[in-house]
Amino acid sequence: MNLENLTIKEIWSMIEPILKEDVEPFKHLNTIYELQLDDHIYQLQFAKGELTFYDTQEKSADCTLKMSEKNFKKFLKGELNSAMAFMTGQLKVEGNIGLALSLEKVIKQYSFFDE
Repeated sequence: MNLENLTIKEIWSMIEPILKEDVEPFKHLNTIYELQLDDHIYQLQFAKGELTFYDTQEKSADCTLKMSEKNFKKFLKGELNSAMAFMTGQLKVEGNIGLALSLEKVIKQYSFFDE
């Protein structure tokens, strides 16, 4: 499956069950992330091993990440380091930058797409 050909909505529909199947990597998180990807807003709420996805701005986010859909796909595939993306302007972070790094650590523990 080629990630480049998927819409963000299709990507979320694939990621959500994978994350919910194995909560170990994020069971320590108690935070709300907002992802602003081009003209779409998504939120992930982590709370004591539970994960809720929102495809709108539902809650006040602790950490907001802004990037292009193209860079988000690279991030999911492990091809985009968040610290480097931040320093080069490919990723903008509002709120707690440490939470952005925590999200990257969580995502790296999953294999979403085999290319």
